[in-house]
Amino acid sequence: MRREPLSPLPAAPVLSEAKVLLGGHLFHDPILSRRQTLACSSCHDLATGGTVRVKRTIGYEGRMHAFNAPTIFNVGNNYRLGWRGKHTSLEVQNENVLLDANLMANDWETLIPRLSATPYYRMQFISVYGSQPHREAVLDALVAFQRSLVTPNAPFDRFLQGEHDAITPRQRYGYKLFKEYGCVSCHQGSNVGGNMFQIFGLFANPATVDLPAAQPPQWPLSAVEQDQETFRVPSLRNVEVTAPYFHDGRAETLDDAVSIMAISQLGRELATDEIDAIVSFLKSLTGDYNGKRLETSVHKDRR
Repeated sequence: MRREPLSPLPAAPVLSEAKVLLGGHLFHDPILSRRQTLACSSCHDLATGGTVRVKRTIGYEGRMHAFNAPTIFNVGNNYRLGWRGKHTSLEVQNENVLLDANLMANDWETLIPRLSATPYYRMQFISVYGSQPHREAVLDALVAFQRSLVTPNAPFDRFLQGEHDAITPRQRYGYKLFKEYGCVSCHQGSNVGGNMFQIFGLFANPATVDLPAAQPPQWPLSAVEQDQETFRVPSLRNVEVTAPYFHDGRAETLDDAVSIMAISQLGRELATDEIDAIVSFLKSLTGDYNGKRLETSVHKDRR
């Protein structure tokens, strides 16, 4: 394998198929929300890159979420989670999502009896965990499914593993710029990001968007008051299929996102040809899910 500052995506962890199957049912089932109207997949749609193609989704009480929904794919390979990176545990983050008043707005006193009263879940939890549904088992199943959401076989991974022709000359040039201009200093590791914090606007104040007023939401959506512009650096894996971009969805296209990042984070205005090459490289990070390449669809802002 060639020596590079980035590394291939690791193989999916060995997981219990029964737990993954059960967790997948829970992930797609609105039974987890208090009113049974929202599922995890409502904001993390596996058919659209593990996110949804809107700037920011609408929460439980009709209030717009503070942040764009990050992709759920490869989430098990992130050390920090969410835009603020408050937690390093998927179990803790899942519980916060279930209990957050503007997300699932549920509580264990409501959810556990509801699951126990559902024949499918009662039987499956007894089969998989040897007991009726309970808090630890629900979180364990959800996390098992989420850890299974790995997208291998990206052209860039094959390139790193020695398949020189897996990416095009244009993509190799874009990767060269990505390294030389310093993008790789923050978007590092096997997830090409996802594991460190950075100020958004190191060299220039990024163009802002007017955010509608909302009541301060609970974690995981709340801002750190003394550090409003510091965010977890997102993973760039499958970035081709996760528009719109940034914490507030301000960039509609990858071209726009690369241009904004160059100016605000690198203090550099890129030529059109350079932007095109870097975008071409980023498209080589798109992997497969269930043996099929993740697909790009036209982004329409449904805000």
